[in-house]
Parts: sequence; C-alpha cells; structure tokens
Amino acid sequence: MKNTIAERIQDFLKQFPPFDILKKDELLAISSQVKVSYIEKSAHVFRQDQPCHDEFYVVREGAIGLYRNFDKEQHLVDICDAGDLFGLRIMIIKKNYRMSAVADEESIVYAISAKTFEPFIEENKEVNKFLLGTFASHARDYYTETEKGQRIDNTISIEVAQDLSALRSISYRKKPETCSLDHSVKDIAQKMTKKRVGYIVIVDDDKYPMGIITDVDLRTKVATGMFEITSSVAEIMVAPIVTYSKKLTVAEAQIALIKHNVNHLCITKDGTRNSKLIGILSDHDLLVSFGNNPSVLIKEIKRIKKPKKLRYIRKQLEKLLKSYLEQDIPTAHILSLISEVNEALLARVIELAQKDMETLPPVGFSFLVLGSQGRREQLLITDQDNAIVFEDVKEEEYESTQQYFIRLANKITKGLHSLGYEYCPAEMMASNPRWCMSSSKWETQFRDWMTTPTPESTLLSSIFFDFQCLYGDEKIADALSDVVFDGVNKSNRFLALLGVSALQKPSPLGFFKQFLVEQNGEHKDTFDIKTRAMMVLIDAARILTLHHNIKGVNNTLLRYAKLSELEPKNAAIFESCAKAFRVLIKFRTRQGLLHNDSGRFIKLNTLGKKDKLKLKRCFRPIRDIQELLRVRFQLNTLL
Repeated sequence: MKNTIAERIQDFLKQFPPFDILKKDELLAISSQVKVSYIEKSAHVFRQDQPCHDEFYVVREGAIGLYRNFDKEQHLVDICDAGDLFGLRIMIIKKNYRMSAVADEESIVYAISAKTFEPFIEENKEVNKFLLGTFASHARDYYTETEKGQRIDNTISIEVAQDLSALRSISYRKKPETCSLDHSVKDIAQKMTKKRVGYIVIVDDDKYPMGIITDVDLRTKVATGMFEITSSVAEIMVAPIVTYSKKLTVAEAQIALIKHNVNHLCITKDGTRNSKLIGILSDHDLLVSFGNNPSVLIKEIKRIKKPKKLRYIRKQLEKLLKSYLEQDIPTAHILSLISEVNEALLARVIELAQKDMETLPPVGFSFLVLGSQGRREQLLITDQDNAIVFEDVKEEEYESTQQYFIRLANKITKGLHSLGYEYCPAEMMASNPRWCMSSSKWETQFRDWMTTPTPESTLLSSIFFDFQCLYGDEKIADALSDVVFDGVNKSNRFLALLGVSALQKPSPLGFFKQFLVEQNGEHKDTFDIKTRAMMVLIDAARILTLHHNIKGVNNTLLRYAKLSELEPKNAAIFESCAKAFRVLIKFRTRQGLLHNDSGRFIKLNTLGKKDKLKLKRCFRPIRDIQELLRVRFQLNTLL
C-alpha cells in the first residue's frame, strides 16, 4: 500500500537542494520518516542556547525567522521560506543552538532526523558539500513564490549579493583591548568591565598575541572557584590563540570560528602569532555582517505590513552601503545590489498603498521611477521623482480614473516620505496630475517635447527619458519607450538640442585649472559635483544610446559599455568616461555618508590634495565626450 503522505513530502522536497541531488528511492525513504509539525505564529521551533534537537528542519509553508539575542535585544539574522533548511547544527557540530527559530507567521515544517539523513551525507559528496556550505556561509539558493504559487529564480544581482556577502573581507575591531602577562585576573576583569568588552588579548612587548581571556573564562574558571581572583592571567588564558590576516573573508571567518570552536579570532599583520596584533573579530561581528545581507533585507521587506517599519530596512541598507565602500567592492556591483533592495522597498510601499485603497485599480497602470533611480544609480536617499501611466479609458471615465491614481499616488509618496525620501520641491511626483496621465496623453506629451523643444522640455526629457517601470504593467512603459525612439528616428534635431544642453553645463574647472564653485545662494563656495561633472557623463551616454537606438539600457555604466562595443574607434573615450563616472559616484556617496546629505555640494576645504587630484583626473573624459558630441551632431551651429 502506497504511503501518499510520504509521496507528497517527496514531491515537495525534490524541488529543493540538497534533496534534488538524491535518487527517487532514497528521497522516498527519507520522506517516510519525516515528522510534520504545525507552528503557530510567534511560537518557537527551538531557542538560542538550547541543546540541539536530534533533527533539522525544512519549511513547507509560512516563514521561520532566525533570531540572535545579544545586548538584551533580539536581532533578525535570516528568514526561512518554503524549501529553506534550518537547525543544521545537529548535522555539523552537535552543540547548543546559537539562534532561536520563531514562526513569523503560521507555518508548517518538516522535521528530518539526523539518524535518517546522516548515511546520505556520508555517501553523497554533493550533499555533504551543500550542507557544509549552507552552514558555513549562509549561501543558500533562495526561492520566492508568486501569487499563483509559481517558483521564480532570483535575479542575478541577488545571486551576486550572496556571493559578495560570503567573499568580501570581514570588518573587525581595529583597537582590541590588551594586557601583559604581569596582570592579575582582577586587573583584567576590572578593565573588561570599564571598557564594556567580553575579552582581553594578552600580548608580549612586541604586541604579538600570546593568549586570550573572555568573560566565559572568568565565569568557568574564576567564578567557580577553580582559580583565585589574584591569579595571573597566564594561568587562565586560552593559548595558543587562533590568528588570521585582515584579508579574512566572511565565509572563512565563520568556518574558522566553527572549526576551532572559539568566539574570537585575533587579526595580525601577517596572519600568524609571530606578528603584531591589529584587530579582533568576534562571532557578534560576524552576525552583524550576515544581518546586513541584501537577501535577508529583501525577504524581510516582503513581510513588513506598515510603511514606517520599512525605514529600519533603509537604515540597514545604509550600513551595508558603507561596508561595501570600505571593502572597495566594484561600483557596478554596489549599484546593482543597493538598487535591488531600494526597488524592493519602493515596491513594498506601493503594494501597501494599494491594499489601503478602497477598491482595486480600475485599469492597468505602471509606476515609473525617474532620473537616477530610473537609471539604477541612486545610492543615497534624495527627493522623489516618479510618475504613473494608466491605460486609456473613455473620455467620460478619464477624470474619475485619474483621481483614483492620484489618491493612490498620494499614499505612495507619503509612504516614501516616511521612508526618508523628501517630497520633490518641483512636485515631479505621481501625485501631481501633470505626471499622472493615461498612455495616450503621455505619448502626446513626449512627442511635443521632441517636436517643439523648449528649455523646460529639454530638461524634463533628460529626467523622464531615464524611466524604469518599478511596479505594474511593463508593457505600458515599453510603449512609451517606443514613442521616444520613434521621435528620435524621425529627426536628429532633438538629440542635437540635448547635446547643446550637455555642452552648456557649467564647467568644473576655470582657466587656471582651479575648481569653479557656486557664487551665491545656499551652497555658496561649494563644488557641485552633480551638475559640473556627473550630469555631462550621464547626458552624453543617454544621447548616444538614443542615437544608436539602444533599448532597455538605462544605466550610465552599461550604456558606455554598449557604446564601446558599437563604436570600437571611440571605445577608449567611452571606457574613460565610465571609469570617471565610477570614481565620481563613489566620491559623491562617500561625501554624502560623511556629511549625512546627498553628497552633491562639496566643501573643497574639507578635501585633501589627493582627493582634489582624483577629482580633476575625472574631468578630462568630460571634455573628450563633449567634443565627440560637438562633432557628431554639428553643435557649433547651434551654440
């Protein structure tokens, strides 16, 4: 007689690794031994510091949050969705749990006993490799469910996020607390209490690490009476200690902590014990590193019910951005990762706003983000630039349809404001009737801008033509793109006028190669890195991709990469423009994080000679690309 329950479990498990590696009969044997448990919302599957169960778990339905308690607070480490494994310590080191597993919503989990599964680990190297990799670096294959229950593979940027989280260098504390061998236990206990740390490293006269004492050692060796408080540190310190170099990656750090069964790693100049101590890494530092994983943030975003709570995610994203800049991760990766989380945040705001409406949308629509966000180049929070395009309706229904989407847009812009995005001073937002229109009216607007250009329409074109459909029907947005390229193909005059605008941007340097700063207003005596440097590179890339009819490529770096392919003779110019843009966007971002603003207006007296020289090197490609535009579109006759 068939075991239908086991077969259903088998059908589910075979969709996910490592079960998809197993043979059908092997998986059925495991499935027949699975225990099915219903977990109420907020109920624990297991608790931190509790002895490991004799089984690990797979989420069937719902979501299980993994939390770590430290500093008397509970911090989210990860969220396990359908197909995710958790509670793997029993399979690896069989010690107490280092996290709590709590149901974030009503959930069903499968419990698989270690005794049942261990033979397959021993016999199948791929299964063994998967479990070790999952436990060591949290680099799982994640799955997302659509409303129809279909599985969607993650985008490449999320896969990159997982790789970078595991492979980037770990952040460590650079001024570890130390003492010498002649100190007593009482001395170091008082110092640890005063400094509020849980460790102290014993070093010799050359600052080479000799041993370490943690609060665990004080509890187990001194508080129990095993050693007197007057004992020397040499009597209770743990030695030899585990040392690594500062190039230690996140994945390597976690494996090292597990392998050596320690809570701290000493970072030395060359990675050996016979080298100067330069830092300390704790399991807490590692946890913080994983807590800022983009994949974790995106999974948490999808479960938040109120827009205000999304602000916390945005703060975490800022920490992640700082970390990526410190690690000097390639600009293209940073843009991709940060944009992915940003877009998830905005999409969730839109979803929540739509749920708050009294009725469903009367027709299909597309919510567009514009400018830097449309180009996926927004690393810091700026003001809002967005629009709504909705399907055409009968004339008598237009006003009521537009009013519906304006009400929706008001909720969206309010939600974005609570997230930290300021309202656009020029009201270039979907809540403005001018930027909330039907497809046909938008198409008419775009054609008017191109056929009868004015200074205002040229400026608006530079903003609106870099749009991206963030939410809704992408076909509606694609139709607008077709209008833009159709208008460009009918006349080069529009592109020429855009080129004139790029040439007329204020110069970054004066005749004597000095920085040109703002002469008046709120930002007097500051350097406008956006207008005087970045915008020329952005405008030129847009104009030339329109000229070549390159569709679906909005990002400035990707545009220059494509242009290099299409125009090999000008590839050197395009590559230098891309390099300059990478430097400028990182420079602006660092300035923004340092001064807690957009980073656009820079006080030159705060920069060192090296930074000023770095900026000036970026201005040569600007002159080169302006000259290319001048010749390509014969702009001398229009200036």
